[in-house]
Amino acid sequence: MLAIGGMRSAGARKAEASLASRTLDQARGTLGQAHASRVREAEVMSVDTASLHALESAPARRSSWLGVVALMFGIFALVTSEFLPASLLSPLAAELGVSDGTAGQAVTATAIIGIVAGPGVGLLFPRLNRRYLMVGLALLAAVSNLLVAVAPEFWMLLAARVLLGVAISGYWSMALAVTARLVPAAHLGRAMMIVNTGVSMATVVAVPLGAFLGAVWGWRAVFLSVAIVALVAAVILFVCLPPVAAAKEAGFRSLVDTLRSPVMIVGLVAVILLAGGHFAGFTYIRLGSAEIPDLTAGGLALLLAIYGAGGFVGNLVAGILADRRLRLALVLMPAILGVAVATFAILPGIVPLAFVAVGLWGFAFGGVPTLVQTWSARVEPDRMEAAGGLVVAGFQTAITLGAALGGLLVDGAGVEATLVSGAVSAVLGGVLLGTVSRGRVRTAADQANGAANSAATGTAQA
Repeated sequence: MLAIGGMRSAGARKAEASLASRTLDQARGTLGQAHASRVREAEVMSVDTASLHALESAPARRSSWLGVVALMFGIFALVTSEFLPASLLSPLAAELGVSDGTAGQAVTATAIIGIVAGPGVGLLFPRLNRRYLMVGLALLAAVSNLLVAVAPEFWMLLAARVLLGVAISGYWSMALAVTARLVPAAHLGRAMMIVNTGVSMATVVAVPLGAFLGAVWGWRAVFLSVAIVALVAAVILFVCLPPVAAAKEAGFRSLVDTLRSPVMIVGLVAVILLAGGHFAGFTYIRLGSAEIPDLTAGGLALLLAIYGAGGFVGNLVAGILADRRLRLALVLMPAILGVAVATFAILPGIVPLAFVAVGLWGFAFGGVPTLVQTWSARVEPDRMEAAGGLVVAGFQTAITLGAALGGLLVDGAGVEATLVSGAVSAVLGGVLLGTVSRGRVRTAADQANGAANSAATGTAQA
């Protein structure tokens, strides 16, 4: 009996040991599965957050709103230089012995070289720190304005304006990409609004002031003053803009890949129609204002100031619409522009209406740069320097065609026909740009939701 009991006791102990061993193995297996699951989750989270880290964390370490403000001052100096002839057209033409239409080609000369310089500057200096590039372009603008101020012949003035075309186009082509490197990705929209405020400042203050001072001091003194402004802007950029390395995707291949996008190509055609219609009219706005009864030099300065004030407000509104209703804004702003320009052209004798029309004209076009830059960033988010260069080339093509064809129309058919033609072109460009954006461009909220949904789907699958 004792032997049997001992055998049973030993068997029980062996069974208990076997059960304990199996339980321990199961526990180890469960822990191993849990560990593997945590590893997979960590890998998924690493993949899902990699692009977010690249887009947000790196720029945040270099966040420089002071640099954004410095870029704004550079834009102010360059835009002032580019469109100053519009407010000094008649005295400039009279002194140099050319027609008003020919004098308008001072804007055309700036734009022609810009068609190549816009995308070309990034290709010419693919590794140069963008801080030094922006400073150098501002200095080039100062040299151009100085040469214009002392030019004894019209052809020399045109040659000097070619240098300005390089400066403006190169600066504009880099502005979006450089700004994206200065601030967190979530703040890029408001940063571009600040940069484009330089355009509004130029039209609010500089261009009308140039018209007034041109009547008092003469057009040469005004260009000399703007040369000093460009020099000051270069100093501000050098002091306030931090080092900004060239984008990794900079180069000829990036430009070619961007040009292969059908959406980008059709969008650029739309930009040319829109901006070309505007510049066909704005280049000759001084001639159009001559139809307003009893308009003095002070009245012209006030008219241009109203245009600039409208542009300032339009830029702020565009910054809001770009994130919420981009496609609608791309159609609405050009439509307002077309109606305003046509009203100014057809009914200049109704003085209050003419002033309101010019204000709406400024409001509508003031929002166009922000909207188009936002559109290009949404279409080509990985090739911003190339996209920015092509958008600048599109704008400069528009300036070239607008000013050139506008000059021919002014000399052949008159100012009214020129303005109405520009209005029609702007509306058509807006409709085309809104159409090509259908289903191709999402709002910022849509993009954020899409990224979140992708992350959730990836985690669930893992």
